[in-house]
Amino acid sequence: MVEEVKDTTAIETTEPKAPKSKANKKVKRIVNSGQVHIQSTFNNTIISVTDKTGGVLTASSAGANGFRGSKKGTAFAAGVAAEKALELAKKNHALNSVDVYVSGIGLGRDAAVRAISTVGIKIDSITDVTPIAHGGVRPKGERKP
Repeated sequence: MVEEVKDTTAIETTEPKAPKSKANKKVKRIVNSGQVHIQSTFNNTIISVTDKTGGVLTASSAGANGFRGSKKGTAFAAGVAAEKALELAKKNHALNSVDVYVSGIGLGRDAAVRAISTVGIKIDSITDVTPIAHGGVRPKGERKP
């Protein structure tokens, strides 16, 4: 009976390790005026606060604030989400005036806009950017005589 013995010693390499790179820290930008994009559907409301060029500063949604299921689509949930996103933008980025862009047909449209004014941020303009189909493709089915 012959037993094989395997060498279990690990070979150590003395290669120089690369220096640890410091994590990129986010720079808190001071933005006096920006944009608020409200995407409101029947199931959820998403609020994004951006600078004038479209770079996102803060974002929040009804689902991110603890609302689940059908409660995410309510006006109250949209108001809470808008308040949270705008409080963070006001505190971290010194935001004081915004242009509001509303998209979608959910219940949270008006509640989110009202929540912006209660936070104390000046609303310069409100624009509805909901996409509306006009014309479109040929409907499915057989041609009518």
